[in-house]
Amino acid sequence: MDKNIPLTIAIPKGRLQKYTMTILEKGGIDCSALKAPSRRLIISVPGTKWRFLLSKPSDVPTYVEYGAADLGVVGKDTLLEGGKDVAELMDLKFGQCSLIVAVPEASGISDVKELDFNSRVATTFPFITTEYFNRHGIQAEVVKLNGSVELGPIVGLADAIVDITETGTTLLENGLIPIAEVARVSARLIANQVSYKVKHTSICQLMRRLQKALQTQNAGQEG
Repeated sequence: MDKNIPLTIAIPKGRLQKYTMTILEKGGIDCSALKAPSRRLIISVPGTKWRFLLSKPSDVPTYVEYGAADLGVVGKDTLLEGGKDVAELMDLKFGQCSLIVAVPEASGISDVKELDFNSRVATTFPFITTEYFNRHGIQAEVVKLNGSVELGPIVGLADAIVDITETGTTLLENGLIPIAEVARVSARLIANQVSYKVKHTSICQLMRRLQKALQTQNAGQEG
């Protein structure tokens, strides 16, 4: 892993940031500067020509696609929704959750095929949702929301939702039940297509270190 080759890694701010730093450190990357309190968005990795680029999670694939970052860490849901031209290198195994279809429990619906013709589905993932229902031959009107998707059915805006869930607690507290899984979601390491070719050796060495760290971590959890 040649740390003298300039390499920029886009780090998602928010809930995935802590897990990203943990796995990178286990892979031999010094994240001390990234952990230090700061408002800087570009942070150098001590003793290397590498740097971190702190970004809103949904923007990580964009920075990677256009070459502002060589690598990035992003949720599979963001990759599926954005459709960016990046190389998906590996599953980092954290941030695991499910993208599901849910309906009000009182509706009595237990299968997506039971939804009425042209039912409204609220979601922050309009592309994924449209693709899912088209794939199943179900006509649905997709309504994009930017947050609190569970509110849609409660106020009569939607008949169903497509959203991320980790434990299902928020769904239950709002009278909703899952009836189908759209996709399994976890954090992924992605690369710029050109960088993956030009800096292939260094990137692959990093991937091997991360893979070894994941194997050690999984072995510890199983033990």
